[in-house]
Amino acid sequence: MTPIVRSLLETDLYKFTMWQALLHGHPNSHTEYEFVCRNTPVFPLAELQEEVERELDQLCTLSFAEDELDYLRTLRYMKSDFVDFLTVFRFQRKFIQVSTQGDTLVIHAAGPQVHVMAFEIFVLYIVNELYFRRFERDDALAEGRQRLAAKIARLKAFSAEPALRHPFEFSDFGLRRRFSSAWQDEVVFKLATELPQYFKGTSNVYLAKKFGLVPIGTMAHEYMQSFQAFGVRLRDFQKAALEDWVQEYRGDLGIALTDVVGMDAFLDDFDLYFAKLFDGLRHDSGDPVIWGEKALAHYGALRIDSNSKRLVFSDALDLDKALALYRHFADRIMTGFGIGTHLTNDVGLTPLNIVMKLVACNGQSVAKLSDAPGKTLCKDETFLAYLRQVFHHPVLA
Repeated sequence: MTPIVRSLLETDLYKFTMWQALLHGHPNSHTEYEFVCRNTPVFPLAELQEEVERELDQLCTLSFAEDELDYLRTLRYMKSDFVDFLTVFRFQRKFIQVSTQGDTLVIHAAGPQVHVMAFEIFVLYIVNELYFRRFERDDALAEGRQRLAAKIARLKAFSAEPALRHPFEFSDFGLRRRFSSAWQDEVVFKLATELPQYFKGTSNVYLAKKFGLVPIGTMAHEYMQSFQAFGVRLRDFQKAALEDWVQEYRGDLGIALTDVVGMDAFLDDFDLYFAKLFDGLRHDSGDPVIWGEKALAHYGALRIDSNSKRLVFSDALDLDKALALYRHFADRIMTGFGIGTHLTNDVGLTPLNIVMKLVACNGQSVAKLSDAPGKTLCKDETFLAYLRQVFHHPVLA
């Protein structure tokens, strides 16, 4: 059967942008990542072990093609020395292990961060596609096409609504949990063709290149979390991470992620300096309306015109949620919406809720204190308690 991974370029853009920043700023860090499934699959994921091993073996034979490297060089924020590094990069199989514990699939990556951090997205869509190959695909695709047509019709009808100050714009964030590569190709192509006024790009760099779209993404939790172990005072890790980002990208990629230790603690660090330098903020947990109102109040307190900034929403969005948030905010601030599973795995089957998260850096635990219960991830309860104390973060039920 054809290998699942088609190209090393087929990962989310923010993997490349974080990779570059960490290679330049912290090339010697050592990290550990763990795979987690947050919901109950129809059949045990442990049954996929041999197939996952085979796909990872294949992944570790791949290298970047010249045309892919040339494409990355066209992105003005990708620096030549980083692309030169990618010319010789290959995944090392020794840095990732797959095993089982009962019905649970265990995947653990450990090694130099610049050699293991990029495993994440590939592992997630490998597991996802292997899992969904076991279902009736023709029926699922027929249902998916029907639902996609309904979404497109919905947005075409939406164009008749009264215009707000800022336009509605959304992007595909669905690589990691897609039903299949062929289905994501079809979805992205149809959205780009039929809704060019609304559909602004994809996080999938391979598809951005293939279809001439804008690749979308800046940073994820692992980038911010890593700074919890980079030798700065723990209370200052967010400011250190944001400062390094500013120095690396000098005005490009200006959307900051806010929920590593909660929105309130983030805004305490997001002072006038950062608020002016960053173009906006990304929401990924907690009530999006409350979060957005806090962001607007913060810009107002800093006397920054919110209409010059952008709020990007990316937490378990579907089209209804995105449009509701747009109507609520778009007269006061620019918005953007990253829709994932609802675009690339809305085929009538229950999607997997899978992640592969950074759990340790340089020999110490790191953590995310989410604004939503169930998203906090840390194996070290002592460190988690200390982090909560430092940032005055409540325990969420």
